[in-house]
Amino acid sequence: MRDHDPLPHRPGRRLTTKETAEVLGVKPETVYAYVSRGLLGSRREPGGRASTFDAKEVEALARRNRREAAGSPGSGGDLSVRTRITLIEKDSYYFRGVDAVELATRHSYEEVAEWLWTGRLVPGAAFTAPGATVETARHAVRALSEHASPVDRLRVAAIAAAAEDPLRFDLSGEAVLNTARTLIPTLVAALPPVAQRHEDGGPLAHRLWGRLTGRPADEASLRVLDTALALLADHDLAASTLAVRVAASARAHPYAAVSAGLGVLEGPLHGAASGLAHRMLLDVLDQGTAVPVIADELRAGRRVPGLGHRLYPGEDPRARVLFGLLERVPQAEPALLAARDVVATTARHTPLHANVDLALAVFTASCGMPATAGETIFAVARTAGWIAHALEEYGERPLRMRPSGHYVGPRPPQPLPE
Repeated sequence: MRDHDPLPHRPGRRLTTKETAEVLGVKPETVYAYVSRGLLGSRREPGGRASTFDAKEVEALARRNRREAAGSPGSGGDLSVRTRITLIEKDSYYFRGVDAVELATRHSYEEVAEWLWTGRLVPGAAFTAPGATVETARHAVRALSEHASPVDRLRVAAIAAAAEDPLRFDLSGEAVLNTARTLIPTLVAALPPVAQRHEDGGPLAHRLWGRLTGRPADEASLRVLDTALALLADHDLAASTLAVRVAASARAHPYAAVSAGLGVLEGPLHGAASGLAHRMLLDVLDQGTAVPVIADELRAGRRVPGLGHRLYPGEDPRARVLFGLLERVPQAEPALLAARDVVATTARHTPLHANVDLALAVFTASCGMPATAGETIFAVARTAGWIAHALEEYGERPLRMRPSGHYVGPRPPQPLPE
């Protein structure tokens, strides 16, 4: 069966892995990669060992793949954004032409942020925020329910900081840069500290640490956190970054553009992925083995969190760096072993590499942080990239990001409903 042949429309028809691979025009192992990434559902028939797939869902995925390959209307292939910020290719990624891994391992998060914004390295770059702005943001965050998520707090802090800045509509390059250098530390300072004696001083990673865990900081763990922030600062046009560019295209001020990114980030398919991996690792540590935990995920038809990445057929370079640094953190050893068990166990089903979400989960689980800590790290880190993209978009024609809808509803005129 070729990928352009329509499937016979028989209700409830199930396909084998081989048939599914033929319809999609891929290898069988790629079919399971689709399952792991949440693009395709699978089911094991009673008494059977092999997975089967819904024929209609397979054909829908095949049509979508063909549309994306052709760049047809409605596929997203017709929306292309020129950017000089991040390039992803061949299992590597680059910030303004420089290897992002090399930048993140040799420079602080603040220095990497400056590079993203200006294309200049600023040794010893440090971000500080006005006391009045920080107090306004903290007051707004304290008014939230105790059940508010970290991203809720960050979004409210961004709005409060905007209200405190009467010049926020100045979109000149230098004004936006000044906003960026005060907004990021304001977001961190507005988060309630876990440790009662936490001091707000030093690099941003040090200030963030006390808002993620009550454990004393050690140099090896702080190095992991700072490197994670730098590695996650940008990743091309992820969903949240696209939202930021749309907002900036409409000339929303940088606080509003960052708020748009935070709103999208809170979706379960974006920023929350590390939290799922965190909970999975705790289950593996509790069970002593990954086998029953992975089995439960597969039985429920869920993707195994922390594995595979659509942009990296091979190894996620961000995960590789963080795992290497985590090996120098003594308390991380049990979580590291659990993560390796997850990868090895899942490899029996489909070979997938660990991604940055699993590496973040090892870090947060081993440092006594809550499951939401990875999302907090991601949000703070990515704010630097969002600002870089907003700066770039402010230099483009306003409202240029206006894709046209591909209407598929009933043709007019239609009678009014009774």
